[in-house]
Amino acid sequence: MKSKDYLIVALAPLAVLLIPLIGNMTVEGWNWTGSDFAFGWVMLAATTFVYRLLATRRPANLTYKLGAGLAVATGFLITWISAAVQIIGDDNPGNLLYLGVILTGLIGVGLARFRPTGMAMAAFTTAAVTFLVPVIAVTFWPADFSPGVSQVFMLNGFFVLMFILSGLLFRHAANQPIGSGSTAAA
Repeated sequence: MKSKDYLIVALAPLAVLLIPLIGNMTVEGWNWTGSDFAFGWVMLAATTFVYRLLATRRPANLTYKLGAGLAVATGFLITWISAAVQIIGDDNPGNLLYLGVILTGLIGVGLARFRPTGMAMAAFTTAAVTFLVPVIAVTFWPADFSPGVSQVFMLNGFFVLMFILSGLLFRHAANQPIGSGSTAAA
């Protein structure tokens, strides 16, 4: 990554954090603390860093960049929701399994060495691990499963579909020449 990439990683989250700052000043009951802003900045900076790393590490076509963006955005949503309100109940230990989802994705990226075929496999594996989280949680910790089993499975299914779509985009990117858009043929 170039030095301008680090500047983007540091400053882009600040622009997004203007939204909750304005909310704090104008919306009744919107009470972000300093630690909330710090956590938000870290999350957004890490997400921006990972995307920039994936998208600029090696020459990539548009389809690869879209797959990377979708995978990173899905990982961000899982982490943000888990940290803010938890996906499976307030104190359900199953929520910790989502850390395994993020680790699976990161390990997969490392093993793939940013190659599109390996990235597709990493995304599909991450989708499979994501699918298993509520299955394991409802099996072992069914008592605290709010907002409800079907709602948790639907939200989780959304994450699974996003990782699958990301994998399909990476697979398609593997068959395209570098620097081409998503409609170019190999």
